[in-house]
Parts: sequence; structure tokens; C-alpha cells
Amino acid sequence: MTPNDDLERRFERMLHDPLTRRRLMKRGAAGALSLSALSYLAACGTRTGGVIESGSGDSDMIKKTKISDSLWFSNWPLYIEEDRGTLKEFQEEYGTEIKYVEEINDNTEFFGKVRQQYERGDSGGRDIHVVTDWMAARMIRLGYVQRFDPAAITTAQQNLIDRLRTPPFDPGRDYSMPWQSGFGGIIYRKDKVKREPKSVDDLFDPDYKGKVTMLTEMRDTVGVVAAGMGFDPETATKDEFLEAIARIGEASDSGQIRGFTGNEYTKDITKGDSWVIIGWSGDAVQLEADNPNIKFISPETGVHLWTDNMQIPVGAPHAYTAEKFIDFVYRPEVQADIAEYVNYICPVEGVQEILAKRSPELANNQLIFPDDATLEKAFIFRQLRPEEEREIDEAFQKVIGA
Repeated sequence: MTPNDDLERRFERMLHDPLTRRRLMKRGAAGALSLSALSYLAACGTRTGGVIESGSGDSDMIKKTKISDSLWFSNWPLYIEEDRGTLKEFQEEYGTEIKYVEEINDNTEFFGKVRQQYERGDSGGRDIHVVTDWMAARMIRLGYVQRFDPAAITTAQQNLIDRLRTPPFDPGRDYSMPWQSGFGGIIYRKDKVKREPKSVDDLFDPDYKGKVTMLTEMRDTVGVVAAGMGFDPETATKDEFLEAIARIGEASDSGQIRGFTGNEYTKDITKGDSWVIIGWSGDAVQLEADNPNIKFISPETGVHLWTDNMQIPVGAPHAYTAEKFIDFVYRPEVQADIAEYVNYICPVEGVQEILAKRSPELANNQLIFPDDATLEKAFIFRQLRPEEEREIDEAFQKVIGA
């Protein structure tokens, strides 16, 4: 095995979380791992190409049908252009009207909403949903999503950046295709805080009591806090994660934390109800465009790196059309419009070159096209064993009052 092979295996192990949802600088191996991460999520501009191999057999693949008149796409808020231009372009080309529903604020909440439907093979009308790596893995494991026909997504196969091509939870990309990736870190109000927050400890500063929110996404919140306590989320023990949860719980009980949110935190920080929060990088770029006082910062101990994925649930009434839509958004010129608005890490080859011509500031933005130095401060929450996941999730859910 070559050193590069070893780095690849180590990085893929970090990404893998098949049962359960953007590198600490003090760690000796941070430099080497950041190089692996950089190649994984480098600017959408360098790859060697190749078509993803499909899984065994084709009896369970989505079957080719006529393009449908309608399509239901379930996604997170603020995750596509405000004018829905991409959806309009798809309708103009294919004649399909898309019902775009921003109904996902939290992976666990969404899973609870759809689980009974999905269990009986009923998608509830949904043709595409977008969930984070660990939840995408769970959907696959439970048999809740359909396997793609590679012939229907040739553009996506061709243009997907190399380091997103073979995640351990779906090594052939048979059941998932990335929508966007991003970081979980600190968002703050520059006009409200006494200094730029550089440490997770700032979230626990008594001066900000009642002005702090954290995410209901366990891996983002617990990962960022655990890292701030000196634990490495890529290797931390169950007890270390529970220690981080205990600290979060104490802050919640004392009133330091005003609440735990999904994407709705964007309203809180915009109104000034919260000043220092754990939030997502792409949201921060959009929020800052409207209010220059809203900023994203990578705490000194690291940000959480994640990927959200498109999947087609079992029972989707328009599965073939859903495949064509997935393929459509992997055209660089289409994805460029999405990336220009959502400002998350782009999964499509060739987009950076397009944005370099029309939006140079975005093409050089480290939250969209991260370089080595940016990824050096990123970690990926480690794979949890089933019994660990149950105990950690139960402790976290108790703290957030779920």
C-alpha cells in the first residue's frame, strides 16, 4: 500500500457513518490529512474523470419512463436560487413543473416525519429528498431509497468531483448524489459582540447569556463543542462526546443557550435575537450579503465538514424524471447559478472556472472553493457504533428538549 492509499483509506473512514448529518490544527497529522481533504473537496476544477460503476444487477434500478408533468423536490431552506431559476430552466427544457418544498430543517426531524411512510414504500409524493451523509446512509441501509440507472445520470457521473465519487456508505454512488457540502462553525453579529469570536469558549461567555443558539444537528453542535474542549471528533471516545453534551446541557439549563434550531436560526441572528451561534457556512455567506455585520468564523479548534445528498425515495411517483433532474443540476452552467446563490462547497467539476469570469469574489471564497489552509481546520465526525449512537443521541435529545 502506498502512502497515498493509506491517506485515502483514513479519509474515507472519517467520512463513513453508515448508521446515523461541512482536522484539528494541533494534531500532528493535520497537514497530511488536510491534503487528502483538499483533494476530496478541492475547487471544482481538477479531476481525472471516469464513470462511476453501478451496483450488481439491474432488477432494482429505476426504470425509464416518460418525463412527468410534475416533480416534488424536498430540500433545506436557502438551498437554491431565490428566483428558483434552475427549476424554471428544467421546466422549460422538459415541461416538468417542480413542487419545491423547503421542509427539511433537521435530519432527525425529517426522518421522524417520513419514516412510517417510507417504511411502507410510500414516498408521501416526494420524488427527491436531500439529507446529510449519515442520514443518507441510514436511508440506504433501511431500503428507503431507490437505485439509480447510470444511463440516466451520465452528466452527473461525468462531472462529480473525484473525492465525492466513492463514499463508504455508497461507494458506487448508486443511491445518492451530492447536492452541496459545507462547514459547521460559528456565525456571529459583528455589531453585537465585544470582539471577534475565535474560540468555542465564546459561546459560553456570560456576556452573551441568552444570545446563543446551537444546532439540533448533533454532529455539528457536539463536534464543534467537543473540539473546543480539546477532543478530536474524528477519534473521540463516547465519554468525551458525552462530556461535551454535559457542557452544552449546563449552558442550556443556565439560560446561556436560548435554544436549539435547524435552519430557522437565520431569522434569529438576522433580527438580533441571537449574537453568537453554531451555524452553517453557506447560510452565513448569504446572510452577510444582506447584513455585513453577520460573519462566519472557523474556531481555532476546527469546523465540521459535511455533505448533503440527493436521493430518490422508494415509491416516488416520478423516479425517472427525478433522475433527469439530478443529471440536469450537474451541468456546470446550471450548477454555477446554484453555487452563486447558495455559497456552499460545490460538488460539480468546472463551476469555479465559470464563476471566476462572472463572480471572481465567489470563485476565490474559501467557504465555496476551500484550499489546503481552510480544510486544515476541518474535521469529520467519526463513525459511531450502534450502541454509542443510541447513548449519545439520547443524551443530546434530552439536552435539546426533543
